[in-house]
Amino acid sequence: MKILLITQYFWPENFRVNDLVEGLVARGHHVTVLTGQPNYPKGTFFDGYGWRGPREEMLCGARVIRTPLVPRGKGGGLALAVNYLSFVVMASLGVLFRLRKEDGFDAVFVFEPSPITVGLPAALARKRFRIPVLFWVLDLWPESLVAVGAVRSPWILAAVDRLVSWIYGHCDQILVPSRAFTPQILRHGVPEEKVSFFPNWGEPVFEDGKALSAPAAGWPVGFCVLFAGNIGAAQDFPAVVEAAAHLKDCGDIHWVIAGDGRMAGWAKEEVARRRLEKNVHFLGQRPLEEMPTLFQKADALLLSLKSDPVFSLTIPGKLQSYLASGKPILAMLEGEAARIVCESRAGLACPAGDSRELASAVKRLAGMSAGERARLGADGRSYFEKHFARDVVFDSLDAMLAEAVRTCKMTDNE
Repeated sequence: MKILLITQYFWPENFRVNDLVEGLVARGHHVTVLTGQPNYPKGTFFDGYGWRGPREEMLCGARVIRTPLVPRGKGGGLALAVNYLSFVVMASLGVLFRLRKEDGFDAVFVFEPSPITVGLPAALARKRFRIPVLFWVLDLWPESLVAVGAVRSPWILAAVDRLVSWIYGHCDQILVPSRAFTPQILRHGVPEEKVSFFPNWGEPVFEDGKALSAPAAGWPVGFCVLFAGNIGAAQDFPAVVEAAAHLKDCGDIHWVIAGDGRMAGWAKEEVARRRLEKNVHFLGQRPLEEMPTLFQKADALLLSLKSDPVFSLTIPGKLQSYLASGKPILAMLEGEAARIVCESRAGLACPAGDSRELASAVKRLAGMSAGERARLGADGRSYFEKHFARDVVFDSLDAMLAEAVRTCKMTDNE
């Protein structure tokens, strides 16, 4: 099958779409990726990329078409709006002038961690090539804009809501990573039969369960709680830092942060202000290949989200990687993700934003024997293999793609 995959983010930016493309290619699909020039999360172009290109390259076994865009800069509201808009405009021009009908695409797959506007060039591709669009909704708009305080204007939120309804209305299948997303999709007038469950999975580097690189410099000695990934408003770092402050006198308990994001600067300043440098350690953004090593060195893996109705519906993508690692999970969140942690018996969960309960959970886990913690990790791994293993998830995607193409051809022939 010939698949046009539209995403604002792609390698060397570290998103699960990179592995998705590799997986599709490995299954015999011909994939063309329409994406932008990489600049996340630093806000500046990666080395070797920029306004002059490259315009096209081969990566992950796929043809990758790069469009110009305005980098996100420091991630402020205006900068992000310009970044999002520039990709929409340039990717739409890419659909019109850099893709050809002779390419013979069978379907469009859209990767949408944010923004929702990535659906606009996809809708254009749907019309031009008369092929179905499968839209993977990883971030609910406008709900997430409200949750992180990015937009407060009622009329802007209402306009975004109408835009979301229009985009969903021009998709043939809406894929959701959490079943709890479904009611929010349906309220936009999407028929229930057009909504399908498509969860995140653990990348092969985590499924193997092996340490593949040398340990990171600066790793502390003691009981280590690792947070890996984006440090943004949604991850509630004020509560994480507060929990670390509660355990300040427990010198053998350490918080290791491997990641970057909009709140990273604030978090470092707050740790310094509260004199927590001996307890909280920032490793910065680490390459994906190094993460299995960090996971194996950690005694527990931290998952956190702010207290908000939209986040209670969310299953963060890294939960699957955490489960695959076979390490205990500490979850400070609510809803679907907390349910999975508890149902899998993979670790301990506490309410979102409750720093004291998180600190208590860390002490409880640190007080367990190595065997008890190993049991939690093993239970999590077993749950992962049953529900989120890569082959299981990709089999379902193959079936959804085939059905969408079949249905589209039947409609055209009527």
